[in-house]
Amino acid sequence: MGKIVLLVPREEMLRQAHNILQEKTYEIQEMRVITTESAVMEARQSIADGASIIIARGLQASLIKQYTDIPVVEMVLTAQEMALLVGKARQIVKKSKPIIGVVGFPNMFCDMSYFDELYEIVLRTYYVHQGEELPSAVENAVKDGVDLIIGGELAVTKAAESGVPSLFLSVTEDSFRQAFAMAERMDYAVCVEKKTAAQMETLLDYSYNGILQLNGKGIITAANPRMEDLVGRTSQELKGLFIREAVPGIGEEELEQVLVKGEECSLFLEGDQGQVFAVMAPVLLEGRVEGAILTCHKVQKKLSQKKQEGRQRQGLPPLVRFEDILQKSKSMKECVHKARLYALSGQPVVLMGEPGTEKRMLAESIHNESSRGNGPFLDVPCGGLSGEQQRGMLFGGRGAVFQANGGSLLIQDVQELTWDNQYRLYQLIRFHVCHGEEIASLRRVDVRVMVTLKSTPMELMEDGRLREDLGYLLSGLEVKIPPFRERPEDLRQKLDDTIRECCERYSRYHVLTAGGKKRLLEYSWKGNLFQIESFCDRLILTARKRTLDEVVVERLLEELYPQVLRAGQEKERDFGEGGTGEPFGGNEEAKQVADVLRRYGGNQEKAAKELGISKATLWRRRKKYGIE
Repeated sequence: MGKIVLLVPREEMLRQAHNILQEKTYEIQEMRVITTESAVMEARQSIADGASIIIARGLQASLIKQYTDIPVVEMVLTAQEMALLVGKARQIVKKSKPIIGVVGFPNMFCDMSYFDELYEIVLRTYYVHQGEELPSAVENAVKDGVDLIIGGELAVTKAAESGVPSLFLSVTEDSFRQAFAMAERMDYAVCVEKKTAAQMETLLDYSYNGILQLNGKGIITAANPRMEDLVGRTSQELKGLFIREAVPGIGEEELEQVLVKGEECSLFLEGDQGQVFAVMAPVLLEGRVEGAILTCHKVQKKLSQKKQEGRQRQGLPPLVRFEDILQKSKSMKECVHKARLYALSGQPVVLMGEPGTEKRMLAESIHNESSRGNGPFLDVPCGGLSGEQQRGMLFGGRGAVFQANGGSLLIQDVQELTWDNQYRLYQLIRFHVCHGEEIASLRRVDVRVMVTLKSTPMELMEDGRLREDLGYLLSGLEVKIPPFRERPEDLRQKLDDTIRECCERYSRYHVLTAGGKKRLLEYSWKGNLFQIESFCDRLILTARKRTLDEVVVERLLEELYPQVLRAGQEKERDFGEGGTGEPFGGNEEAKQVADVLRRYGGNQEKAAKELGISKATLWRRRKKYGIE
């Protein structure tokens, strides 16, 4: 607890304070009488002697607050004390309705709004905000014809010089008790604040993470030594900067999320020492955002140039990185962000998604961004192999587990492993040991395992396709990759990129029309990347004209995937069970097209002209509704 000092202008006030302290309720370490002229000097002496809070009143309190930095508790007269003074004033003036002037600082007095009515007086207040204004305030009261002046030491002296009766602002013990209680509460708050500040300073200085403290406008107010290293600037250089000036990688969207919405966000940034993972969290006070804390820590080094060159000399493709993955859609951005977080861990990762989604790309990116990025990365399929073949390929003397030692191993379709091989995989992940082809053989290995699954580990456990021990071990770091049909932004970009690459590869120049692109965007693409790439390759190689419209696209889709299209058409026709029983399911557009074609004997040119549509649109509607 700090040292509380009481400074008062009169001896009788000191005696009152002594009486209260006999109750042993309050702890006031020092008390003395001072003059107004020496108030600042006396306060500075108390501060030098260790005072943390000073109790004073009136002009003395105002001067101490103005010329020192110490917290000051001002004594305020209670309503009861003012009532006693008004009663004494009426006795002195002896008028039925005396005019009483109150001179002093506004924070010295209680609310006196109804004193006129309660005590049958005319009360006039002459408030000041600085000590030098007090003489003028007394003069104004005298000019206004007040019968008596109530005020502090200086006001009473000036009133006497003007020949006007006066009363000193004496206090009762209630005012002292209120001031003492307030000082102790303030002292406690100051102690808590100092303790918190000391803890924060220690945290900042000794944290292994870089830390920036921001105010509500995103201005940096503090930075620790680790952050200085990460951004290449000193703490003094950082203070006062807008966060985006110091850390350009933080966007407006992230700032709005934290400082406006009050939500935390995480992101990857590039610092002077490489890539860092950052978390920015809001500082909330009663639901309001008062600022934010940004913490950063370094993540694993990128693959070295030397390593990349070595891979290329060996004829190996460069490792895939997260930035190579198409992620214009929100769902894929979230998927990649989650995978980047998992790269920081050494636990197994489960990758789920349809055929052709970016499972292998994500696995390789996780490996490349992890601490194992300079080690080997192997990809092993399990489907279509016997238990013996699986065991030899994975756990044999020259199997994938030992070849991937020090790196990462991606095992595809783990649910296809036999139960004894699933047990070997469990032992590998859990205890970092490998049971070879013979279960009794045992070797220690250091490899991070990633797996692909058809569904979640819990679902496969329920279906009896995954051991419980292995299933629970895998039920942690899961990534579900959305298919392209749920990512229209990514699908559009993938189609554009693939068609352009195919044109460049085969030295061709073709243009996809808006109608053609619309049809491609409407297709389901169950094979995702694989299907898109093979389709576009065929589309460019077999194109007979420069323009690729919806007719060309539709014909190739029908040729390559007739069963898929037929199933889709059956749904759209709305015939048979669950249908309306009417031709074309009661669809008026379909009936109109069929009637016009029948009328013109199947002549598409005449039918399209009557319908007011192009031949390509007519062809598409025929396919849509199954019109022969």
